[in-house]
Amino acid sequence: MQQGRTVAIDAALALFAAQLSLRHKLPMADSLIYATARQAQADLWTMDADFQGLPGVHYVPKTLL
Repeated sequence: MQQGRTVAIDAALALFAAQLSLRHKLPMADSLIYATARQAQADLWTMDADFQGLPGVHYVPKTLL
């Protein structure tokens, strides 16, 4: 399994993130994470409740750990 990779934030990704931020009422930092995952067609695993219920997101509440 690949641990991760660096992705450049270009104008198209920033605009997509801004659109997602408005649509889902996400903080901009969260929307950049979400936009990057969506653009890469990757599942996003998180313990951040801001992402709960979004398509392609696997949310695990902190209380379950």
